Amino acid sequence: ARDGGAPRARGSRAVSRADAGRYICRATNKHGSAVRSVVVAVEYEPSIGETGCPARRLWVEGMPAELACAASGNPSPRVACAKLGDGQEAPPASPNVTRAHAGTYQCRATNTHGSALRNVTVAVEYSPAAVSLRVLPSANVSRGASFSVECRAEGLPSPTYSWALPPAPNLRFAADNRSVAVAGAAAANRGLYTCTATNRHGQRAGSVMVRVDESRLALLASLGSLGAVTAVGLAAAVGYYLKSTACKKGEYNVRDAEGSSEATCLHRQRHDRGEVYGIQLTQP
Repeated sequence: ARDGGAPRARGSRAVSRADAGRYICRATNKHGSAVRSVVVAVEYEPSIGETGCPARRLWVEGMPAELACAASGNPSPRVACAKLGDGQEAPPASPNVTRAHAGTYQCRATNTHGSALRNVTVAVEYSPAAVSLRVLPSANVSRGASFSVECRAEGLPSPTYSWALPPAPNLRFAADNRSVAVAGAAAANRGLYTCTATNRHGQRAGSVMVRVDESRLALLASLGSLGAVTAVGLAAAVGYYLKSTACKKGEYNVRDAEGSSEATCLHRQRHDRGEVYGIQLTQP
């Protein structure tokens, strides 16, 4: 009989793990009895359950990397875990967790009676990293044009975003706050745009400088001024030309007219008396 239990009936049956324990054996006849204590150990193949080896693990970058997985069995099984896909053993306890540790591991428990398998998925959380900003179409913006600034960051859990930028009435933020759009760029939109990515493990920021270029307007203004100056010059030239051609009309001696410094025009015409030259002189 089991120690402390009821006597067991004789006969053969299949052994189970519940049969392990201490038994008291008593032999009796008409001359007396003898007692002996017997310890029964039941060996069995390994098994891995959720209690000793959870199927999902959550690690944080920087913590000690240790994948513990307990299995039952007799003799006590040896447990080894390897990451699926690369055949490498699970990381030892000394190195710290990195994002490369994320993935699915297969744990195998083995003893002399067999083996058992269990897959374990490891997720690695980490603070925001690799914050990058991009200005579309360019960080050099023409006045009056539209542009947008996008912010991207790695992190688990996914980070939230906040901005520090030049205040202006023409800003429009996306629903997830990952980008800001500017319509009709003005001088107020030039400056430093800073995006901060945050999750429960930390935060990180990135910045980009936006320049609003007004050189095109300056060029147009210069061209306008140049056009005005040109117009004034042309007007003066035309006035001078009109003035220089505002000649007196009359008939003069051709030879005297040709030698005169005031002669500007000499027109030859046919006449009954022969050729007549019309001379135009400038006003004195």
